[in-house]
Amino acid sequence: MPDKTQDAPSAQAPDGWMPGPARAEPGQNSYDVTRWPGGDASEDIGAVINAIIADIKTRQQARDAGDGGKPGGVIFIPPGDYRLRTQVVIDISYLRIVGAGHGFTSSSIRFNTPPEELSNWHEIWPGGSRIVVDLAAREEAAFLVRREGNPRISSVEFADFCIDGLHFEARETGGADAENSYLNGKTGIHVVSANDSFRITGMGLIYLEHGLKIDDADALSVDNNFIAECGNCIELRGMGQASRIANNLIGAGYRGHSIYAENHGGLLISGNNVFPRGKSSVHLSGVVRSSVTSNRFHSFYPGMLVLSDGASENLVSANHFLRDREPWAPMLGYDNGLDDLFGLVRIEGSNNSIIANHISQSLPPEAITPDGATSIAIRVATGAGNYIANNNVVGTVAGSSSDEAPNSACFATQVGALLSAGDAAPLDMRTVLIDEASAGNTVLFSGSDAEVEMDRSRNAFFATPVPAAGVTP
Repeated sequence: MPDKTQDAPSAQAPDGWMPGPARAEPGQNSYDVTRWPGGDASEDIGAVINAIIADIKTRQQARDAGDGGKPGGVIFIPPGDYRLRTQVVIDISYLRIVGAGHGFTSSSIRFNTPPEELSNWHEIWPGGSRIVVDLAAREEAAFLVRREGNPRISSVEFADFCIDGLHFEARETGGADAENSYLNGKTGIHVVSANDSFRITGMGLIYLEHGLKIDDADALSVDNNFIAECGNCIELRGMGQASRIANNLIGAGYRGHSIYAENHGGLLISGNNVFPRGKSSVHLSGVVRSSVTSNRFHSFYPGMLVLSDGASENLVSANHFLRDREPWAPMLGYDNGLDDLFGLVRIEGSNNSIIANHISQSLPPEAITPDGATSIAIRVATGAGNYIANNNVVGTVAGSSSDEAPNSACFATQVGALLSAGDAAPLDMRTVLIDEASAGNTVLFSGSDAEVEMDRSRNAFFATPVPAAGVTP
């Protein structure tokens, strides 16, 4: 970290300071926000980080000096609470902003717990290296990455700190239930310019309408983060290629997506644990030649995985899907607006492979909509040439009684629901439905003859063998 006698940016330099050298010297490119002399990070960390970036740009002006010249810098955020009242604007490559812990704790449970119970809690706010978004303009991102021209901005890293939107707002509820709205206009990180080799690791993003939005990404890594209780968690917009979303704990609200990507190729989504309440667990729009493998998806609504807008030649394999009913009282009145005919997995594209997934659904029959419908596990709405093989679909009838646990017992309530499989009665399901608008698909070992619905003169089918009548385990 820089000594306070080093050069500061001329715009905020104390009297007597001079601009730094044009060429960066080793050892001068590490900063601690709490030791920066030009501001108070606890009151406005955004202004401090912007000043540090200005200092880096002042000292690193040589594009080619001794086969180098612009190594970037590291900005360290020690544990603590920091207000962000000025948007951070990043326009340099090779910048790493790193904290000392993602500090995630559930604000949803906290805001749905009666005050008399909170008085006995050990802590009630997120911690670690925590940035509280307090921008006057609600639609601004806390961190905006923007630089035009060539080359693309590269190798910016966000690691190991918390971005907290603090509160949601009652925009559509007339003041009621504001903290469950998932609306506040706040975005944690928004990369608006074409970019290369960005890394988002070890972050905690909470209570933001948009956690992470990245446009035009190339070789992006989003790894090992805790991004939850956000309106939308991860959004890859515009177009992109060769990126990875892996090993994250993710959970959006009922209005938005946990993982959303559009117009990407070569995207790898693997090893994520995606919690309920997102409108979708994964939605891929116009995404091609990408993989969704070895994830665990849990949802309270249909539309868990959606391939739309001609998404084609994608591999969806070895994932575990669980759709069950919302068990926690404060959230019982919300859903994503889709009925059970939409499909847990919905395909609107061609030549995709849906192979060796386990799909579980546990619901009371009266929870299925519309009334009298048979819910659908995999629905191919449009497209051709999709290959659906060796998927195991398990439907069971869940109890219909409401849990009487207190609002603070979200963990116990949800784990209890997860562990309630036991010897539940089977629930009739349509394991695969291929619409008339789709043809030339192949369905193998993904449902019995009675469970699969399609025009067998226009699609290939081989049924999963079923035990003889009367045979039980």
